[in-house]
Amino acid sequence: MPELTRRRALGAVAALAAGAGAQALASPSASASPNGPAAARESMGEHHHGGPEPFDEVFRGRRIEGRPVTGGGHHHGAGYAVFIDGAELHVMSNADGSWISVVSHYAPVPTPRDAARAAVVELQGAPLVPFAAN
Repeated sequence: MPELTRRRALGAVAALAAGAGAQALASPSASASPNGPAAARESMGEHHHGGPEPFDEVFRGRRIEGRPVTGGGHHHGAGYAVFIDGAELHVMSNADGSWISVVSHYAPVPTPRDAARAAVVELQGAPLVPFAAN
């Protein structure tokens, strides 16, 4: 039996980490959409040429707002801003019409409202810290 060396131990750990990462990428993950991942994928194909509708609601005890904005700033959301309890949630619209936020960057959702809801779920009651854009 070969002797256990530091190099072999690190190689084994790297192989296990790579395997776990590949398995995580291959398995379907739950979407942050309230109606599930299938509904999120189906509604992402629906493009609203007039832009997303404004909203103002309380979701899980947090006030979420979304509205069109004009002017400069760091908005990549096609002139749309989202707020959680008055703090701006950085959102961005993707080319396929889906939306992502700085909180749930790897889980695209169909609307900015869904991005705000997903962020509230992900924050688990923690306050939203302002995003310092370059």
